[in-house]
Amino acid sequence: MKLTIPVNESDHLIGPTNAFATVVNYGDYQCPDCHRRHRAVEKMFDELVHSVRFVYRHFPLVNVHPHALRAAEAAEAAAAQGKFWEMHRRLYDRPDKLEERHLRRHAKEIGLDVDRFDREMAGGIYPAQVLKSYHDGMMHGITGAPTTFINGELYGMTETELLTAVKRILEER
Repeated sequence: MKLTIPVNESDHLIGPTNAFATVVNYGDYQCPDCHRRHRAVEKMFDELVHSVRFVYRHFPLVNVHPHALRAAEAAEAAAAQGKFWEMHRRLYDRPDKLEERHLRRHAKEIGLDVDRFDREMAGGIYPAQVLKSYHDGMMHGITGAPTTFINGELYGMTETELLTAVKRILEER
């Protein structure tokens, strides 16, 4: 399967725009398999941040994970204040802390304007944006989370093989 939605301005991305490898990950903050994938991507990120472009797209499995949508909204509220990746890491590092009170605490701990965070979360600003990512993914063949693409190709190996696969791509360049 190929990635049919190109990396675009609505994506959360980090790393060089001219990277030889781009990793696109669809994820759900409450999904145990997504947590394992996140750890693999974090390991890769720490080692290859100057060589690889990382992209994250929301794919909350709302029928299975009751806190996934709200956690994704918190990530978007953090993004509005320039701290998406800080919130993203915190949400994945604390999978048992995704309830409303935890999200607010995360916002405070990463240095967000908590009053603005509270207003935006209460105002329902982000659900449509998060669900658009989910529905776009569904329309383009994404059926679950995590789903990861490397340079537009579906990545179907285990998390432990992810770093090796990306390093191989970089070595071949």
